[in-house]
Amino acid sequence: MRLATFNILHGRSLTDGRVDVDRLAAAVKSLDADVLGLQEVDRDQPRSLGADLTAVAAEAMGAVDSQFVAALSGTPGGTWMAATGEEQPGSASYGVSLLSRYPVVSWRVVRLPPLRASVPLWSPITRRPFLARDEPRVAVAAVLDGPFGQFTVCNTHLSFIPGWNGSQLRRLVQSLTGTREPLAVMGDLNMQQARAAKVSGLQPIASAPTFPAAHPRRQLDHVLVRGGLRATGPAEAVQLPLSDHRALVVPCGPV
Repeated sequence: MRLATFNILHGRSLTDGRVDVDRLAAAVKSLDADVLGLQEVDRDQPRSLGADLTAVAAEAMGAVDSQFVAALSGTPGGTWMAATGEEQPGSASYGVSLLSRYPVVSWRVVRLPPLRASVPLWSPITRRPFLARDEPRVAVAAVLDGPFGQFTVCNTHLSFIPGWNGSQLRRLVQSLTGTREPLAVMGDLNMQQARAAKVSGLQPIASAPTFPAAHPRRQLDHVLVRGGLRATGPAEAVQLPLSDHRALVVPCGPV
């Protein structure tokens, strides 16, 4: 079984600045993932041609089940509000997706609120401090009927604000108490592997730098497990012709 997580930057290429749904489809297909978590996913956004990027990816990988969950309703970086799950069909939204070649037994959504106050952070680009405004975050989990029985996979994209993302990860893992194990939590956690393992109490099974895509120096994207799941081979950070992250892919199976 191949698990993969990929922050797709709403399908945009850093080379030409465009969103090309055929390019996204080809990239997803090349990963050959059985279960795939996507972050920074658009639906009905003008910047991504009004496409449902989850549907594009699901068709490309041959998913039998998939779920998009919006974190924001509106335009990231523009006018938006926290998504509630009650948005009207066709309204622009942005969030995360979980896609699976295995049937889904049940779904769960966990909403992770933003830090209310603006936070001073340092910009490595401008070399100046700036006030950062946090955004709502969300996680989507599914109990899957896989090749070795039922197991749970959860996908999320946590805050970029240090400290607060750790609080979100703790809250997320606590919310999954009692779910069907083995459990895999994956996604763009916006923290390095050692901290992700310490905060979550879960075991990392995929080690490879994923960011920035061209010359990765940090691993922000992770696969963390509990309860009888292990890597059966080395993880790979795959550079694809879109996004500022590399996709992280790991073959795994039961202990």
